[in-house]
Amino acid sequence: MAHPKRKISKTRRDKRRTHYKAELPTVAVCPTTGQPHLYHRAHWYEGKLYYKGKVVMEKESML
Repeated sequence: MAHPKRKISKTRRDKRRTHYKAELPTVAVCPTTGQPHLYHRAHWYEGKLYYKGKVVMEKESML
């Protein structure tokens, strides 16, 4: 098996790893409710589940 000839310094190693960054999730605004939500995700607003600006499901009352 191949082995490195010299030790890779911490600086050199970290320079290579700078490209691996966490990205912020992209946020969309619902055209119906105006609420921010993640892209391609349904979201609850006032007891209703919205997806692509349309009501998909309504929460039943707990009575």
